[in-house]
Amino acid sequence: MFWLLFGVLSLGADFLLPLWWGLAATVPIFILSWWIAYRSGWFDF
Repeated sequence: MFWLLFGVLSLGADFLLPLWWGLAATVPIFILSWWIAYRSGWFDF
């Protein structure tokens, strides 16, 4: 769930934004993906 969301958002940012903006957007995308996966209960065992 986390890696799928992170990959899709990162690729979207890389194609839609210029190079440096796409690279800079990777950290907020990583945090957002972790938060969404955590809140969805994916990590609850």
